[in-house]
Amino acid sequence: MDSGIGLLAATAVVRRLRPDADLVLSLDPDGMPWGPRTPDDLTRRALAVAEAAAARRPDALIVGCNTATVHALPALRARLEPGVPVIGTVPAIKPAAAGGGPVAIWATPATTGSPYQRGLITDFAGGVTVAEVPCWGLAEAVEHADEAAIDAAITAAAALTPDDVTTVVLGCTHYELVAERIRAAVQRPGAAPLALHGSAGAVAAQALRRLGEAARPGASATGALTVLLSGQEGTLPAAALHYAEGRLLPAPGPFADRH
Repeated sequence: MDSGIGLLAATAVVRRLRPDADLVLSLDPDGMPWGPRTPDDLTRRALAVAEAAAARRPDALIVGCNTATVHALPALRARLEPGVPVIGTVPAIKPAAAGGGPVAIWATPATTGSPYQRGLITDFAGGVTVAEVPCWGLAEAVEHADEAAIDAAITAAAALTPDDVTTVVLGCTHYELVAERIRAAVQRPGAAPLALHGSAGAVAAQALRRLGEAARPGASATGALTVLLSGQEGTLPAAALHYAEGRLLPAPGPFADRH
């Protein structure tokens, strides 16, 4: 679940690990973007999106959005667990800091400098130089597959990124869809290859762990895909097919209720 197509990053990893899994993608085009909303309003919309997905009786729910995880995860878990494990998305600051830095955290302006992000830095990046980089308009540009706006937003954020940075944390799930473009913009000539840290791989792996399931990347069966748009069955937004992660998914079809 997410307000928009930021959930594609984790979805694509789940699809690669478990091609046989049925997937339900629950988006909120009527309420996006969630970032500018108050925490209470965002939580209300996130609960509605989650409950629409839960009505399909999934085995687990991935919250494919950093902002929703910050504000709504406790409410989502209170509503759905223990029946449906809820897996949140946290910026990969801990593994990024393990490399020694310096580290830049690219995040939405609302998240940059927030107590939540500062707490993660304090807990997991002690002794490492960390630069918080607000990425004005990047998530919105990715959501609409606006090439010019994506280039402009990445260029602006790269200009705010210190030259000595060796690692970039992609602190918004939308950014993982344009990860290589971010790498190209930040990589300095003659410097060691830049390390990028997103959350999708860890989130997908955690979902399988919570279910006690093993990865089966070679599974021959292909699971069904259901797309919910503000609670109503529909199709992936056209912008999703602009990205490799979106093109990896099949056309939506009936969800196989296995319970």
